[in-house]
Amino acid sequence: MLSNSYNHVLVLFSLLVAILASYTALDMAGRVATSQGKAKRCWLAGGAFAMGLGIWSMHFIGMLAFSLPIPLGYDPVITFLSLLIAVAASAFALWLVCQNTLPWARLILGALLMGAGIASMHYSGMAAMRMLPGIHYIPSLFALSILIAVGASGAALWMAFRLRFGSPRVKLIRSGAAVVMGIAIVGMHYTGMAASQFPLGSFCGAANSGIATNWLALLVIVVTLAVLAIALIVSVLDSRMAARTAVLATSLAEANHELMHLALHDNLTKLPNRLLLEDRLEQAVHKAERDHSRFALMFMDLDGFKAVNDAFGHHVGDDLLIDVAARIKQSVRAQDTIARLGGDEFVLILELAKPQDAAAIADKLVKAIDEPFSIQRHALGVSVSIGIAIYPDDGAESRELMANADAAMYHAKDAGRNGYCFFKASMNANAQEQLQLLQDLRLALGRNELLLHYQPKFCAPHGPIIGAEALLRWMHPSRGLIGPDTFLELAERSGLVLQIGEWVLDEACRQMRAWHDQGHRDWSVAVNLSAQQFAHASLPQTVSDTLKRHGLAPRHLTLEITETTAMRDAEASLVILRQLADMGVNISIDDFGTGYSSLLYLKRLPANELKIDRGFVNELTHDSDDAAIVSAIVALGQTLKLNIVAEGVETQAQQEFLTRLGCDSLQGYLLGRPVPAAEFAQAATSQATA
Repeated sequence: MLSNSYNHVLVLFSLLVAILASYTALDMAGRVATSQGKAKRCWLAGGAFAMGLGIWSMHFIGMLAFSLPIPLGYDPVITFLSLLIAVAASAFALWLVCQNTLPWARLILGALLMGAGIASMHYSGMAAMRMLPGIHYIPSLFALSILIAVGASGAALWMAFRLRFGSPRVKLIRSGAAVVMGIAIVGMHYTGMAASQFPLGSFCGAANSGIATNWLALLVIVVTLAVLAIALIVSVLDSRMAARTAVLATSLAEANHELMHLALHDNLTKLPNRLLLEDRLEQAVHKAERDHSRFALMFMDLDGFKAVNDAFGHHVGDDLLIDVAARIKQSVRAQDTIARLGGDEFVLILELAKPQDAAAIADKLVKAIDEPFSIQRHALGVSVSIGIAIYPDDGAESRELMANADAAMYHAKDAGRNGYCFFKASMNANAQEQLQLLQDLRLALGRNELLLHYQPKFCAPHGPIIGAEALLRWMHPSRGLIGPDTFLELAERSGLVLQIGEWVLDEACRQMRAWHDQGHRDWSVAVNLSAQQFAHASLPQTVSDTLKRHGLAPRHLTLEITETTAMRDAEASLVILRQLADMGVNISIDDFGTGYSSLLYLKRLPANELKIDRGFVNELTHDSDDAAIVSAIVALGQTLKLNIVAEGVETQAQQEFLTRLGCDSLQGYLLGRPVPAAEFAQAATSQATA
């Protein structure tokens, strides 16, 4: 037999190529497994070619490392056929490991088929030398090489199947698996080479007509490295792009979810908002219609929330709403929908087993919210008025149910608040009346239906007149003269209060200018400001323009704001009041003693008048609690060098007592009732001299 030898450098290089080809195969298996459609087919084709070329290259580099004492060459057709066999075996392997399952029977069959393919690739490559006489193979080593090929194929298939999906340490594990697979493939090749024997006198039929071994080595090395490198680079880039796409898709999904949540939920309480409530209400109607069942719609409005908000500020009011929402959620079941419409209004959709359930839940809610709240170290108390409408008795569609529950809620407020009321058909009449009144009020300004009555202010105890307070009235075309208690809340809720407030200010200044022209130059007029009007940024400019328009000196105008309005946002109030005081307008703190004033802020307010609320004056006697409160208010005002005005004086005893305490000015029915401007001077004079 001819003696043979190996180029150890090429042997080592064949091992490195085998390991690189194995790593590429594992990576391609992962790309094919995670792809879909056309991309999956492209990765399968490209992976099969790269993997097959790698295995084939390792084989031929190993053969190039083998040398005999005769010239060697390789038949190009048979050589190309061996490459096709390697690519086909690789394609089969990739297809197999990318199936959803790989049972043992399929793994064994796959190992046999792939092992046969690798062995065929190897021995067809050996046949490409066209040796004469033919190559002799040692049977035992030949069989061993086949077994190694099958075993290596089985191990490769199992590892590729297990490592096809990513994991935190997938690259490290794939590298180890590639080393094991590369050694197994090389072991098969060199076992097969060891099985081959070349008789003496043999010569290579492809030595002169085939490809020269030196050019074959260069071609195989360059092409193999290029293909494997390109395959890995493309795979890495695609993997990174897929990862970034996945991150972007996840971020986009989270952002869409967050936007959807924000669009459908109240930002403060995190409860469903009006939009989501409408959808849930429609679903409840459809479900009840389908199942022939009932549900209750509860419309809730907090009693006393505005006073808390005005006194302590919006930040305390917001925290209170959050706690109220939490108590409501704790009082209802998980399947019930609780939503916030805005402000202090909440709506509950309640599934009913029987109608009595609605009353039980409503009673539970009333009691829960009636318990004191502790907000930012303040003990606060509010209550709730609840209106209840039952589907389908009180409405067959969502809008009707909402309107009827709202009407029942207002009825609960009229009945004394802190309770609940079921809807009755008669309630709609009141709701329609309120709606008609609002429509009439919108037209009242243009129709000159609003007017002012003036109540005189006297220097204590009974004169002379020092001015008047302008009081709003509405001469309704069908209802007659209406006081502000009937329509002012409607004006505030509809936003009309700003227009009405500007009209009152303008008319009061016009009338005072007229009285000055008639000789009453010492009189001044007091105008009440609503909370919305006081908070409006244009108030100082509006006051200035009105005074200039009527040529009235600022000292003849007194602007009255309630104590709770002034304290709602004390710092902002200070800014506005200082602007008004700087132009010379008098500032009066109305209803003093009924709010939650901070003396620290009160002494900073540029006010020059305190007005004692009529509630303290009504029950005034020498030894009552009200007398003590009034005495304290007068003493406080005198300490702060403020004028003290008492309103609601109806008896001579009240007049005398308030005068002794030190009140500077008095108002009340005892001294003069509110009258139209034409009657004011005469009526006020007669009351003062009576």
